[in-house]
Amino acid sequence: MASGLIALLDDVAAIAKLAASTLDDVSAASAKAGAKAAGVVIDDAAVTPSYVVGLTPDRELPIIGKIVMGSLRNKLIILLPAALLLSAFAPWMLTPLLMIGGSYLCFEAAEKIWEALSGHHEDAESHVAHTDVVTLEKEQVSGAIRTDFILSGEIMAIALASVADQSLINQALILAVVAVGITIGVYGVVALIVKMDDIGLHLVRREGAAIQSIGRTLISGMTMLLRILSVVGTVAMAWVGGGIVLHGMQQVGLPMLPDAAHHAAEWVGHLVPMFAGAISWLISAVLSGLFAILLGGIIVIVHPLILRMLGKTGH
Repeated sequence: MASGLIALLDDVAAIAKLAASTLDDVSAASAKAGAKAAGVVIDDAAVTPSYVVGLTPDRELPIIGKIVMGSLRNKLIILLPAALLLSAFAPWMLTPLLMIGGSYLCFEAAEKIWEALSGHHEDAESHVAHTDVVTLEKEQVSGAIRTDFILSGEIMAIALASVADQSLINQALILAVVAVGITIGVYGVVALIVKMDDIGLHLVRREGAAIQSIGRTLISGMTMLLRILSVVGTVAMAWVGGGIVLHGMQQVGLPMLPDAAHHAAEWVGHLVPMFAGAISWLISAVLSGLFAILLGGIIVIVHPLILRMLGKTGH
């Protein structure tokens, strides 16, 4: 009896150790996968506050809540099962899909740069000013969820690619952790950003010169913060999108550009041996970004031409 009990306890301990080890693996892999998706996450955080522009303060958090629920549906109900099916039955499709997603990020980055230079974003602001609140709220939520679906698809693809060596169960757990963690993190930051002016206003009304000064800083700094986030998001999209496409080219047998970028980054890094690793990484990121702007610019030019051709075909 005693030996049987000891054996049972040994089995329980072994299972517990295995479970703990699995949780550690999932935790570490989730962190790694989330880090690789950072560029898309930054852009998500930069883009989402624009969807509450033109709406009353009391509707800001409820709208973000609707977007959060839509984002979780996108990731957990649609994209997670699709990613697992892809991993199980067609893993060869992952690289082409990543390259398509990376090209989309390049397109988005180039389009944002073009809009900033040409001033086309003013048309969207005019539309917001002339739309009733109920219609505007529906448009903003549906638009945010559509954009989130594309960005979430890229996040899940990047995460899946970084854990392709894990078991299917671990992949499911890791992707679920990444999906929930990134959604809560991104939209938590977004909620804080969009309410920053309200927090500042509350502090301005309190007693104490220091607290009032912090409040005024929050109010005046919100516009600047949104601009900085927009710039950082665009840079991150270009860096991540260009890097994904270059890496994919290497994997599908088109190594000329990726190898040239790699050798250039290493050559510059060797010029300053003390910081060779950091400088090589920086040059690689810059080259990825420049490649992304070039590729994205081509897509920006070609995209409307294709739409016109399709329109003519439809007639």
